This record gives sequence, structure tokens and C-alpha cells, in this order.
Amino acid sequence: MGDTIGQRELRNDSGAIMRRVEQGESFVVTRNGRPVADLVPHARPHDEPRRTLGELQHLFRELPPVDAARWRAERTEADELLGDDDPIT
Repeated sequence: MGDTIGQRELRNDSGAIMRRVEQGESFVVTRNGRPVADLVPHARPHDEPRRTLGELQHLFRELPPVDAARWRAERTEADELLGDDDPIT
């Protein structure tokens, strides 16, 4: 993480700090000397490279096969322990 700034500094210099964040800097915000938050640039979905359909299909083909019987058994076990996750029933 980047520089450490106090809550008061963030409040008093928010404009300058936000401009620095826009330029890619990160901060750990503290209150009474204790870290309470990370101030980081927002990751926008369009910043990530888009993959083609062919690339995605290739990635999915490389995944291990799903054992449907094992999945159902694990789901049933979880439902018995935690309850059904269907909010309608």
C-alpha cells in the first residue's frame, strides 16, 4: 500500500489527495494512529482487457470437469446445515 495519511489530513486536503489517487497513488487512512481504511484508485471494468469468445472458450475447456453427483451431495449437505437458500420457500 502507499503512503499513510491521517483522517484529519484526508479531510483537510481531500481535493489534492483525490487527485493523487486519480493518478494511481494509494493511501492507508489512519484514525488515532490505527489503520482504518485503504484509499485506492477505482478499478473500472473497461480498464481490464476484454477477452474474445474464443479465449473464454479455451479457458473453460481447461477447467476440470464437474462431478455432478458430488456437487449435489455437497449442496444437500450445506442445505441441511445452513438451510435452503431459496428465499421464496
